[in-house]
Amino acid sequence: MTTREVTLVDRGRGIQLSRSRITVLDLVPYFRRGASHEEIIRWIPILTSEEIAVVEAYYRAHKGELDDKDDRVMEYREEQMRLQHARIPPLEGTAEERMNKLRERLRRHLEEKNGERHPA
Repeated sequence: MTTREVTLVDRGRGIQLSRSRITVLDLVPYFRRGASHEEIIRWIPILTSEEIAVVEAYYRAHKGELDDKDDRVMEYREEQMRLQHARIPPLEGTAEERMNKLRERLRRHLEEKNGERHPA
């Protein structure tokens, strides 16, 4: 069996491994935390230590730029979560109480959407 060389390529989603769809930015948070190759493999088992080493070398060579991109990604995600919570506040209470509130929201939504002819 021949193994292909591990390289980094850009297929339009950002720099990624040639053998998978894992991007450099996917691994930046692990590198920033100082995660070992074994820990990364536990979370992303399709990766090999060789692949992680290739991405890590690229990360170290472009650390400032990649850390900035990662910061922007995290800020964007936090803002999206904030907006989601503003639209739909998290439910409080027990699991049963939360489920009942969700059922009531769904019932009201269906009534508003369908009118009287299709009650929830």
